[in-house]
Amino acid sequence: MKIETLLPLGKLDPGLRASAAPLDIASVGEDARLAEELGYDGVITEETKEDPYIVMALAAQATSRVSLATAVAVAFPRSPTVTAHSGWTLQRLSRGRFVLGLGSQVKGHIERRFGMTWSAAGPWLRDYVRAVRAIWDCWQNGTKLDFDSEHYRLNLMVPLFAPAPIEHPQIPIQLAAVNPFMCQIAGEVADGIRAHPIATPSYIREVMLPAAKKGAAKAGRDFSPFAMCVMPLVATADNKAALADEIRDVRARVAFYASTPAYLAAFETQGHGQVATQLQALSRAQRWDEMPALVDNEMLDAYAVIGTYDEIAGKLKARFVGLATHLEFRMPVTGDADKARLRELVAALRQ
Repeated sequence: MKIETLLPLGKLDPGLRASAAPLDIASVGEDARLAEELGYDGVITEETKEDPYIVMALAAQATSRVSLATAVAVAFPRSPTVTAHSGWTLQRLSRGRFVLGLGSQVKGHIERRFGMTWSAAGPWLRDYVRAVRAIWDCWQNGTKLDFDSEHYRLNLMVPLFAPAPIEHPQIPIQLAAVNPFMCQIAGEVADGIRAHPIATPSYIREVMLPAAKKGAAKAGRDFSPFAMCVMPLVATADNKAALADEIRDVRARVAFYASTPAYLAAFETQGHGQVATQLQALSRAQRWDEMPALVDNEMLDAYAVIGTYDEIAGKLKARFVGLATHLEFRMPVTGDADKARLRELVAALRQ
């Protein structure tokens, strides 16, 4: 497995509270450089409060070895041409280390946060990825741009707006996916899946990978290089007493994800659909403080990996070795002792 970390370095999942360690845009380069020094294979960023492409540009300038992935950027509010430009520029800047991770986001956000008209996410994202690749092919090989689909018609590319070919034109595209149909779309058109934190090993093995393989077979694609990138919910600390606070936060995060209707299938297949339905009702009523109590220890253990620093690497490997190609892991970094411990944990996870 390749081991990645989410920027900012050391940020932990805050559950239903605001993040205690928001990303400082001025420190991105320093964090990315430190991640590289600690032995990480890649750094990733999500699209929440900052533009992920700017974050990756800053990380690219500060590093020379780690991969750089948006995990994930929201696709639909940007035209395929805008995203193609961002990916092309970052691939050139990083000398071939960029990975374009894209997600659809849910209907409410597309309509009410981005002010767009919703369309079924799977077919839309399939068209989107193919459009981006058609644009890149035009820039790299001089192919006439002539892409026509349900969602996009692209047939104009003049020299003034066409970037020059680059040294590493094969930019991997990975898709955020939870439900089987989106996993199938990823298998059809993408190079990997960025699995949601609620994707348990059994769900990945029994639902996600078979669906992705089905998509690859439908498209006549070789599935062997397909990436499965996991971002598990982790609660870890130096000792059992400190671990209690981390467990509280990760329990709240499970409750939050379970309250999202789009993720219901991932909870139903694990036998927690009824709880998820109850959490949806509490979420609609904005009764956030009541939600974590519905996540009992059995449900928590299904969706989170919990252990002290001495235990956590072994527990993560037991769940994901042979299943995941990439694993995201982080812990607080407040001094040299934490850096040394994190370096050891990254090395242990990579073995």
